Amino acid sequence: MVELTYDSQGLIPAVVQHARSGEVLMVGYMNAEALAKTQTSGLVTFWSRSRQQLWTKGETSGNVLKFIAARTDCDNDALLILAEPTGPTCHTGSRSCFHTTLDGTKREGSAVPLAFVSQLFEFLREREQTRPIGSYTTYLLEKGVDKIGKKIGEESAEVIIAAKNGNADELRNEASDLIYHLFVLLLNQGVSPEDVWFTLRERHGRQREEKQ
Repeated sequence: MVELTYDSQGLIPAVVQHARSGEVLMVGYMNAEALAKTQTSGLVTFWSRSRQQLWTKGETSGNVLKFIAARTDCDNDALLILAEPTGPTCHTGSRSCFHTTLDGTKREGSAVPLAFVSQLFEFLREREQTRPIGSYTTYLLEKGVDKIGKKIGEESAEVIIAAKNGNADELRNEASDLIYHLFVLLLNQGVSPEDVWFTLRERHGRQREEKQ
């Protein structure tokens, strides 16, 4: 068991990260009691420095954070809490508390595109499980790899044509269609976007080592 280093007030900062998308959701403080309650209850719980008491995130709004796992940093004086949000994390209604740049600009979602990628794939996975009648995703999944592969070929050609035409709007639309169909193919084959990101990261690491 790792021995954590708490500050003089018995607190340790806890960064909450979306367990699937990797998006940073919020930062709070925990004491030993809050951490223990988080682990036993399955709901992320903090120590309120202003009220001097435990508080479970979402106990009033209902937007709780389901505890998945906890990690500590190399000095054992900070925590990373992996959680599944059940709604907006921020009291403002934003998905994450980190949605404002230093110049005051609201950047909800734009700084973390991979979070949306994960959400999109989860939506497709839900479609695979429920197979709603009339859904295009349902149609593709039931037709199988040949139909999905044919659509990827068609959409790839459309992307090339859009690029040759020099039409940025058309290119964005066609690229979106291509990515959607590629995701359906990954789902059909039991491969997740995370598997692809891991492969890309491995390749990038090897390339960096070869250049050194």
